Amino acid sequence: MDSNDVILFETHASPGGQKVAFATLNSEKTLNSLSAAMIEALTPQLDAWAKDTSVALVVLRGAGEKAFCAGGDIRALYDEMIRVPLGQPVENANKFFALEYELDQKIHTYPKPILCLGHGIVMGGGLGLMAGSSHRVVSERSLIAMPEITIGLYPDVGASWFLNRMPGRTGLYLGLTGTRLNAADALFVKLADHFVPRSEHAALIARVLSESWSSDSRDNHRSLSKICRGFHHRHSGSLPESAVRSHYDFIGEITDADTVVEIFEKFSQLQIEDPWVLSGKKSFLAGSPTSAAVIFEQLSHTRHFSLAQCFEFEFQLSKGFAQHPDFREGIRALIIEKDNAPRWTPAHASEVRWTNVRKMLAGS
Repeated sequence: MDSNDVILFETHASPGGQKVAFATLNSEKTLNSLSAAMIEALTPQLDAWAKDTSVALVVLRGAGEKAFCAGGDIRALYDEMIRVPLGQPVENANKFFALEYELDQKIHTYPKPILCLGHGIVMGGGLGLMAGSSHRVVSERSLIAMPEITIGLYPDVGASWFLNRMPGRTGLYLGLTGTRLNAADALFVKLADHFVPRSEHAALIARVLSESWSSDSRDNHRSLSKICRGFHHRHSGSLPESAVRSHYDFIGEITDADTVVEIFEKFSQLQIEDPWVLSGKKSFLAGSPTSAAVIFEQLSHTRHFSLAQCFEFEFQLSKGFAQHPDFREGIRALIIEKDNAPRWTPAHASEVRWTNVRKMLAGS
């Protein structure tokens, strides 16, 4: 194991002779942002562990204290996109999306338990890894979001699947506003299963390693759930308040619309001093109008899709976004030049043409 590797792999034997495998995203300087190199290393390793009868379960975590994974490596995507004229396929970006979604879907359907420690920042591509894990642990410092609207993209990495399975219209609201979630929020919207304070993560791992795992995946799922549940119950009293739960009625009201333009009008006219609402309002109104229009239609379009259909739909949609000016402009404004003044095309939701949105949804 080389500490310079972008992802670290190790296995530890349990008392019953079975092994617990660990995959640690290892790029603290980039907040463990998901790179092509990470994906190309993790995917075959997961395949190998799935076939290895001595491996009982996988622990997925991030190095350091700040983040599990802050998202995909969008700087690298930007470098690829600006080499290609607008409107033309960006082959290297398309390859990245294909590899990323293949990995995300693999985690969703993995035959063995995957314990994901979603401590610190978990955004975008990081949530793609966490959302499909069978046992998702959050801490008091978990900060979870799908903020793609702010960079001219849309919630991908399986968001068509998991946003549609949140209570009421919370998925739509979170997609449109990029609102940040704490641990209690994540539990409420079904993005997490258990709360374990960061100070107890070492004890949780020690407990996992002390278990006598079997060769039966179903038994191991139940045993891991019991372990995580025990830690959760001991510490659930220290969970913060869920702002999503307390604003549930507001979320339903503001998103009750037939078009995204109506939601723009509602937010524009909204007079309120609630900091949580104001934060979402600011992100939504400042985000890409094209992204907003696509997100609004995305969740309706995929409501009854299977998991595989969601990933195929997102792959086609992402290829289109790589050719659209807003994705490049959003990364430039927020990540590259950091002037926080993106010039969206078009500039207002009322100017977004439905025919263009329909083409993007159709993957053309």
